[in-house]
Amino acid sequence: MAYIVRKTEIPGPKSRAMLERRHDAVSDAVANSTMVAVERAEGALVHDADGNTLIDLAGGIGMLAAGHCPKPVVDAMAEQASKLIHTCFLVGTYEPYVELAEMLNEIAPGDFRKKTMLANSGSEAVENAVKMARSHTKRPAVIVFEGAYHGRTLLTLSMTSKYSLFKKGFGPYAPEIYRLPVPNVYRRPREMDEGVYVDWCIEQLDHALIAQVDPSAVAAIVIEPVQGEAGFNPVPAAFLRRIREICDEHGIVMIADEIQCGMGRTGRIFACEHSGVVPDLITTGKSLGSGMPIAAVTGRAEIMDAPHPGGAGGTYGGAPLACVAAIESIRIVRTPEFLARAQTVGRILRETMEEWKTRYDLIGDVRGLGAMMLMELVKDRETREPAPEETLAIVRRGVANGLLLIRAGLYSNCVRLLPPLTIGEDQLAEGLSALEEAVAHVSSQRTPAKAAG
Repeated sequence: MAYIVRKTEIPGPKSRAMLERRHDAVSDAVANSTMVAVERAEGALVHDADGNTLIDLAGGIGMLAAGHCPKPVVDAMAEQASKLIHTCFLVGTYEPYVELAEMLNEIAPGDFRKKTMLANSGSEAVENAVKMARSHTKRPAVIVFEGAYHGRTLLTLSMTSKYSLFKKGFGPYAPEIYRLPVPNVYRRPREMDEGVYVDWCIEQLDHALIAQVDPSAVAAIVIEPVQGEAGFNPVPAAFLRRIREICDEHGIVMIADEIQCGMGRTGRIFACEHSGVVPDLITTGKSLGSGMPIAAVTGRAEIMDAPHPGGAGGTYGGAPLACVAAIESIRIVRTPEFLARAQTVGRILRETMEEWKTRYDLIGDVRGLGAMMLMELVKDRETREPAPEETLAIVRRGVANGLLLIRAGLYSNCVRLLPPLTIGEDQLAEGLSALEEAVAHVSSQRTPAKAAG
């Protein structure tokens, strides 16, 4: 059975009309990564305004682990909407907020008493986590890492890397942010093997606590266990363990930003579970609500309680509709069957792209964790020169073939795959076939072609 249906070219006439209206009405600052006008969706399938059906390999940038419109989520929202849409948690207490907080306290790693606060977005969650760390430690400094993406508010944009795409023209930025290198195994010096390289990165981390900032001034170290926008870079377990040791030694709050890599995406509920490292605070979002705007900070109760009453919150944070969506999403994601499925999807993605790598020299690296996988594209495997133009060409042809695709990477030279984890194996196979056609086509246009190896 073919799942991709192309009744028109993509984008078709109705989609183009919608995109023209978008251009006229919406700020050009709001990016548009695909020329697709979405009308409805279910599972891993998206239907556009022209009646075409596409397979979603982007998953709302990691938002749709449980798929588009999962029935338990839709039903819970419909029932909640008939009872209470909003009253603001700062004004009145309601069951869905408290129940969701209890669930997050239960599933978050760590054998200690936890508390949770809810927010609207990942940016808000990270910003509140930093506020709580600063309030708890009475210190100003925050350590982040090269390649990091933490959000678009003033503080989180200051913490975010990749200047040209996210930060250009928006300064000045918040002070007391210290950005350090993070291991990138693919782009390590060729003379270093992986173990030596990670040890060297740890030495640089230790050195920075002398050369850049004293630990006594540091409130928090914030890290994504798998970097998202940087190109699905899994942070080596030894590096995460060293961060934990530094935090323990100096009273620093370790914050794991799991907004993209959490909620089952890597085959565990949280990506940090793969390393065994337990953060003090953990931020969640994206797939937490199956597409509803909700995020959370969860962690040690004494840190969460550090700010004064009224020091955290917001009008819409933890709105009832978003809370019930998150409750049902967690019930789906935390099951052994779902987590096993994430591992299976990840294995298929990795094995398929590794096989492509033997035939297409454009593919320099295949990496990720669980079902958070990508391929990094390079002009030359020896120099590892990024290939952003070819990457964009592959995305565009993949969309024309009936896929939703997005890029990633510091050089915008990676095709990242975040399919709904409910995707059927036949759907996944069809989607990967359409993507390979795009890779093969773009590879055939390169001159001179280099031998794979």
